[in-house]
Amino acid sequence: MKSILITYDQAHHEAIIELLDRSGCRGFTGFGTVQGRGSSKGEPHYGTHAWPSLASAIITIVTDDHVDALLDRLKALDEAKPLLGLRAFVWNIERSI
Repeated sequence: MKSILITYDQAHHEAIIELLDRSGCRGFTGFGTVQGRGSSKGEPHYGTHAWPSLASAIITIVTDDHVDALLDRLKALDEAKPLLGLRAFVWNIERSI
């Protein structure tokens, strides 16, 4: 099992949910509004007057065989709208209940 944390501009939200559905990833937890700044480029997402955009985050736990297809779809979405910002991080899940 793998955990995938997806952070993204709120404008991507509906597309991310649809992408999870198409990828067979039913379960997820959304973190709603989060703030952040990309490590190499892109605008900060602070929700302030100077930087009004905000980000969201979703974490999903998937079987190993779902990871590559999901990451490929997320990468395509990011490449289609690179200025919005989208990142995904994968971790091993050691145990769950």
